[in-house]
Amino acid sequence: MILPPDLTLVLASKSPRRSYLLEQAGIPFTIRTAEVEEVYPPDTPVLDVAPYLARLKADGARHLLQSDQEVLLTADSVVILNEEIFGKPRDRQHAIETIGRLSGQRHTVVTGCCLLSRHKQIVFSGTAQVYMHTITPREIETYVDRYQPFDKAGAYAIQEWIGLAKIRRIEGTYPTIMGLPVDLVYERLLTF
Repeated sequence: MILPPDLTLVLASKSPRRSYLLEQAGIPFTIRTAEVEEVYPPDTPVLDVAPYLARLKADGARHLLQSDQEVLLTADSVVILNEEIFGKPRDRQHAIETIGRLSGQRHTVVTGCCLLSRHKQIVFSGTAQVYMHTITPREIETYVDRYQPFDKAGAYAIQEWIGLAKIRRIEGTYPTIMGLPVDLVYERLLTF
């Protein structure tokens, strides 16, 4: 896509979904990652957690910037139901419980992003509402055993069976739910 010619995007994420979304949007990038502990203050408002974690990841990966032309992109997604955050499940049982809680409910997905260069930092987020059909206990167990959604906020992926068969409606963008609000990233990169 059309980006400023002197800008090189560095994705600081191991997420194959974020790489896929950038590739599909035609946004060139390279990948460099750093390990950052994803911890936020307990009094953080739920809608602010994902952007807070995106900024935290960017600060922890700042050393990966190799020139003034590089812009680091970090992101984090959370699923919110009734003011409670559902991150990545700890194990199979936790995944089953999480999906069981989301079943038949409307929940919010917030994907926070941070763009960071040696001279500038901006933090923003995309928000989407997901309306889920009821999922039976047997369907939940089958999904968890087949797809192993242990690296996904809310224990499911919109691009897998749950997204295809058990989401009745979304408000917001599909990429935001998948893990990167590409429309917002692109707009911010154009003016970065």
